[in-house]
Parts: sequence; C-alpha cells; structure tokens
Amino acid sequence: MTDLRIRAATPDDLDTVLAFWKRAAEGTSISDDRDGVERLVARDPEALILAELDGELVGTVIAGFDGWRCHLYRLAVHPQRRRRGIGSALLTAAEERFVRLGGRRGDAMVLVRNKTAQHAWRAAGYAPEEKWRRWVKPLAAG
Repeated sequence: MTDLRIRAATPDDLDTVLAFWKRAAEGTSISDDRDGVERLVARDPEALILAELDGELVGTVIAGFDGWRCHLYRLAVHPQRRRRGIGSALLTAAEERFVRLGGRRGDAMVLVRNKTAQHAWRAAGYAPEEKWRRWVKPLAAG
C-alpha cells in the first residue's frame, strides 16, 4: 500500500468525510454533522486523520487527546478497501500522535453489535475492558 497517504483533515475535507461516514462507518453519532466535525477540526486540527488512495478518501480515524486520555473514534475504512492495511495505517498514525502528545493508553469506542470491528480492534492489539460501562447523557436536543 505504498500509494496510501495519511494526513490530517482540513476544513475543506469535512463534507467529503461526512458523506464517507454514511457509506463506511457503522452507526451514527450525535456529532455527525458539519458543525460537530467543524468544531473538532477547529479545536484540534490534527485529531481527524484521513487515509487517501489515488486522491480518494478510503479511511478515517479520530484520535482525540484531552491531555489525560487518548480516545479513538470513527475508525472507518471503505467497505471495498478493507483488509488491505488501511485501518492499521490509520491506527499507527493515531498511536504515534498520542505518544508525541504524552499519551499512555488508547481506548476505542466499538459497537457491541459490530463483530467485524471487534475483530479488527483485537487484531490491532486492543481488548475490551468488561469492568467498565460507558455512561452517556445527551446535552442537546438532537
């Protein structure tokens, strides 16, 4: 995969990213809109990492670091491009970012029903922590 380009998203990429997530990402998020992704890129310009092949967006990951913890979201690879190392390249870029920032451990949000993603995360060295539960409270009407 020598032609794979990994780079941070820019504001010009956001509409393409949102359309890509509708095709390639499992599930939706309350932040999957232009305003949400725009805020992310404005606040942390290196957090949204893209993979491109021949100028086409083929993968994404959000590598968010809040100064305390390293969070991974929206690892998505184009369905017809999976199992070619794109997800691994994105995770490597995210993990390298975390190390540069002083992060010590990455965590990922993975849907319980998404068995394909669970296999991919496990293959990348991640494991579920059964002793934890995610607790959420919507802060805005959606």
